[in-house]
Amino acid sequence: MVKAPTRERLIEAASSRSYRDGFRNVGIDQILSDVGISKTAFYKHFESKDDLLLAALDGKGEWLDALCKQVVWERGGGTPEGQLRAIFDLVEIFLKQDDFHGCFFVRAAMEFPLPNEPVFQAAARNKHTFEEFVTVLAKNCQVKKPEELAKKICLIIEGAYITKHVTQNPQTIDLAKEVANLAIDEALRQVREEAEDSSTGEVSPASDS
Repeated sequence: MVKAPTRERLIEAASSRSYRDGFRNVGIDQILSDVGISKTAFYKHFESKDDLLLAALDGKGEWLDALCKQVVWERGGGTPEGQLRAIFDLVEIFLKQDDFHGCFFVRAAMEFPLPNEPVFQAAARNKHTFEEFVTVLAKNCQVKKPEELAKKICLIIEGAYITKHVTQNPQTIDLAKEVANLAIDEALRQVREEAEDSSTGEVSPASDS
């Protein structure tokens, strides 16, 4: 088997080690030992451990983006609603992994909690990218407030990650799906009611503000 390029192996080693043992706990020597290279070789690819961690975060983000699209398109049944609900098939994949320790990006942000820290910013950026993806799925369903629905879904996902990691409750994904489906059902109900009103020529009463 042909080895992956050194840079890729460094990123993979940093990702797996940091996720398991902690982003601050893992030393550069441990990562170099996993990859089997010297510090001299390391500095040909990265200026520092923090530089490597940033690459690991962005690499994980690119991997997650590709996986999101694959799962949503394969399991969404070809409909906007099915694709939106399929987000939780992706969550289920993560929760059922034996080495699941919570969200990769949240773990990084918790260890680098200052908003001006590059690692925190990279983690936040990747979380925002995921929320934007969910927002697009919600927009495809033509709901009235897609950004709001996406935020609700992402909040439910975060709760599921934390609950599963802390309690190890195998029913976590079922509970998360139930809560998410209530939010999705309500948003879609409003869409259907407006469509019915339009088809009959009726005007929905204005809501009090």
